[in-house]
Amino acid sequence: MRIAVLSGKGGTGKTLTSVNLAAAAGKAVYYDCDVEEPNGALFFKPEGVTGEAVTVPLPQVDAALCNGCRACVGFCNFNAMAYVGGRVKLFEDICHACGGCVIVCPQNAISERPKKVGEVQRGMSEEVGVHSGILKMGEPSGTPIIKRLLDTMDGGADALEIVDCPPGSACIVMDSIKDADYCLLVAEPTTFGAHNLAMVHELVQVFGKPHGALLNKCHGEVNPAEDYCLDNGVSILGRIPYDADLGKLNAEGRIAVREDDKWKVFFEDLIDRIEKEVGHATATHFLAAREEQERRR
Repeated sequence: MRIAVLSGKGGTGKTLTSVNLAAAAGKAVYYDCDVEEPNGALFFKPEGVTGEAVTVPLPQVDAALCNGCRACVGFCNFNAMAYVGGRVKLFEDICHACGGCVIVCPQNAISERPKKVGEVQRGMSEEVGVHSGILKMGEPSGTPIIKRLLDTMDGGADALEIVDCPPGSACIVMDSIKDADYCLLVAEPTTFGAHNLAMVHELVQVFGKPHGALLNKCHGEVNPAEDYCLDNGVSILGRIPYDADLGKLNAEGRIAVREDDKWKVFFEDLIDRIEKEVGHATATHFLAAREEQERRR
């Protein structure tokens, strides 16, 4: 089962939740898809870390073969190519590495070269496989790294997979959740927190993903995020209280479930609740599909 952990903004407790879910599961794989600021490894402190470069194919033009027909310039919808001073110029930062210019060039003057955009690192922390994506500074998109990060299942079929998504609801978040079995939305008890919860709630609905909320930093007072869940039919799977000891553990880069049995029980129970939600969603989907088949007959 693959659980994607989302939040509409940074600082809500998304990584706190992700690392503790993975650690509580025992055998698990943790994917840090927050490639601009990956920090899950600071908690897990994995051993035996290996790195793999992530590259994208960028076009390069052989000036000796190019006849200036501008077929490549006309093809590129992203305006990443221009014909300037008698030669084709490539604007690397806006090239989407689609390879179309290579195909349309009638002179076969365009080939591709690899460009490193980041790295994937893999290691182990007890029974948890820790996989982190790291975007190279200055690169505009983390999508290639996230795709490489999630294209393998190294933990085996019985390992729980936890995807620590980037904050927000942009394309890299969509890439992170597309193969998830369940989306856990982490929110904090503020008006701003409720607004950002609504953003990611809309996103998971668009993708048709089963989902529920985990409310963090609850302090017993008015909670706009909880009100949003109640008003919009979002299941509340748990509440993490505003806890100074938990905050201290988190600030020191320690994993709560490995330090305190109270939190081990909490996150184990959260996994059980998610598994039940996934089972219910699967059964509901099966019944709906069967009803649709019967209707068509």
